[in-house]
Amino acid sequence: MTSRDLFATRFYDAPLGDDALTAELGDACRDLAEQDRAGRGWSKEHGYRGYTSYASLNDLPIRDPRFADLVRLLDRHVAAFAKECGFELGKKLKLDSLWVNVLKPGGTHSGHIHPHSVVSGTVYVAVPPGSGALRLEDPRLPLMMAAPSRPGTFVYAEPSEGSVFLWESWLRHEVMPNAARQDRISISFNYR
Repeated sequence: MTSRDLFATRFYDAPLGDDALTAELGDACRDLAEQDRAGRGWSKEHGYRGYTSYASLNDLPIRDPRFADLVRLLDRHVAAFAKECGFELGKKLKLDSLWVNVLKPGGTHSGHIHPHSVVSGTVYVAVPPGSGALRLEDPRLPLMMAAPSRPGTFVYAEPSEGSVFLWESWLRHEVMPNAARQDRISISFNYR
């Protein structure tokens, strides 16, 4: 008898590689959270506990050179991940969107995917103890009509400051509640 695994799902976890930039990005994110009135309004209107620039700012790498420095590093991480995934690409993946998340204590982000993208990810800027993991869902879950439960339906990836997490954009994921006493700061992005 032969038994083998099929259709593996890759998940990338690596340090950003620049601790000084990670600290500078913390300042940049906090500044945005104070200055971006439209982002604060969108966050409040949509029940986001904290601040996100998701719907308000789409020019962060042009607006602030610290984000441009981040994108240069992310381009390398995404290229390495794409190679590991065996993607047959006619050209390099390109950054499509990048946004800041300042998640207050008690804040969470429910399960979702990132349509129209190839690779999605997050770089973690401030991760106080207890601020919550990223929960990734087995992509077969919605298809398991009468399948028995099994371990590993959900995988919890615990970030640390400076972590870069990457996954294919179709992989459903959610941010677990921030049980820390301080804000958790991250920067999320999509590549096409």
